[in-house]
Amino acid sequence: MRRSRFFVFALLAVIATGVFLVLDGCSADKGKSADRAMKEAFPVISEAYGVIQENTVYPVEGDRLIEGALRGMADVIGDPYSTYLSEEEAASHRESLAGEKVGIGAEITRSGGKYIIVAPVKGSPAEKAGLLPYDEIVRINGEALGGMTLQDVVKKIRGKEGTAVEMTIYRPDLNKHLELKVLRDVIPVKTVSAELMENRGKKFGYIALTMFGDETAAEWKKATDAMISGGAEALIIDVRGNPGGYLRAVEKVAGSLLQDDTIYAYMQDAKGQLTPLVVEPSEEFTFDEKLKKLPVVLLQDKGSASASEVLSGALKDLRRGFIIGQVSFGKGTVQDTMELSNGGEMKLSTHKWLTPKETWIHGKGVEVDLESIQDKLFTEHIRFSTDVYAAGDYHEDIAYGQRLLAGLGYSLDRDDGYFDESTALAVHAFRVDAGVSAESIMDRKFFTALQEKVESYRKDKANDIQLQVAIGYIHHLLSE
Repeated sequence: MRRSRFFVFALLAVIATGVFLVLDGCSADKGKSADRAMKEAFPVISEAYGVIQENTVYPVEGDRLIEGALRGMADVIGDPYSTYLSEEEAASHRESLAGEKVGIGAEITRSGGKYIIVAPVKGSPAEKAGLLPYDEIVRINGEALGGMTLQDVVKKIRGKEGTAVEMTIYRPDLNKHLELKVLRDVIPVKTVSAELMENRGKKFGYIALTMFGDETAAEWKKATDAMISGGAEALIIDVRGNPGGYLRAVEKVAGSLLQDDTIYAYMQDAKGQLTPLVVEPSEEFTFDEKLKKLPVVLLQDKGSASASEVLSGALKDLRRGFIIGQVSFGKGTVQDTMELSNGGEMKLSTHKWLTPKETWIHGKGVEVDLESIQDKLFTEHIRFSTDVYAAGDYHEDIAYGQRLLAGLGYSLDRDDGYFDESTALAVHAFRVDAGVSAESIMDRKFFTALQEKVESYRKDKANDIQLQVAIGYIHHLLSE
């Protein structure tokens, strides 16, 4: 049985290989008691298995019954982060933090019962094969998709590197079906993006971390080296929406900003015993020493969780950085994964993690030094719709459109999803401004234009309220 330590994503249970640690279990007396309880329970479990197999009018495979029992054991703990994952689920979740994936490189969504291409990744096999946004996937390898879940569709598209997947797609703009063959390939997963910014004569590095994955430390080094060589006088670290990831990755990031031998967090076991996590010189990466002296501002929001909270908690407690934004998610537990003989994994919360001041942020989050509420257009999830809505209709897609229109400055009386007269006027005005046919309906062309307008709005950093607050504070720090 292999055990591995890592920080999992909040809400999305992402399983991956982490720092290898063997943890002591319960006491000898408790172990004997547990063994005795298991021996007494096995006959009952076996009996229930047989009863179901022989008598149920709803046929079910034996493996599914076993997996159901395993899920039940994890569920009864009452911990949202303790769970059982099948072999397939565990492999899929491990891939989420991998440095690269094998696939076609396209985001897919389900809208109105249809499976739609949101966007192909630039330079990906999907883009090379000619897939476009709003293409509807009709068949995969000749098989229709009726009755499939989104997970089923994604599973059919995935495969081994170098193999091809044949797709029948419907392209609305051409009103015709097309047959495409896409060659699966390795798709790099980038977790760090950086930009050297200059504002009012001051240079500073802006570095965004979307998660703490396999390659984050290497990407962080590359980004910070570029910022230092470019003459950055301070850093803005953006972990907004970062759900967490590997402990080893956040350790490298924090370690590059803190002095060696600094305690950046604590682990606390079930007995309350604390183990300090200390910054040590990296054998793999040599970071520029200037990093440890640069002023740091960190941006976080309620979507910043787990490993990203380890970073913000360390910077805050050690007064190494100034935190701007909103209180973080609040996930202060650590999970171990144990491989089971059926290929699945049991994930259990076995430890708490505490900040350098020994604060447990679970359910509370890391407090900010300066609160800043973000523009709603930055927090709205972009969604696709292929349906058509007009006055008198009621739907969540309409509410989504109303919220975005209001955020862009159009006047509406409501945003509850009812298509009233004020909505019709706003939709008509937007379509005219966007150069789309002057109608008072929400259709594919409307939603496409709306998405483009919002994405353009988001790309303009002047509209990012929290970032502008951070830039203002950077000027304050550099002027002292």
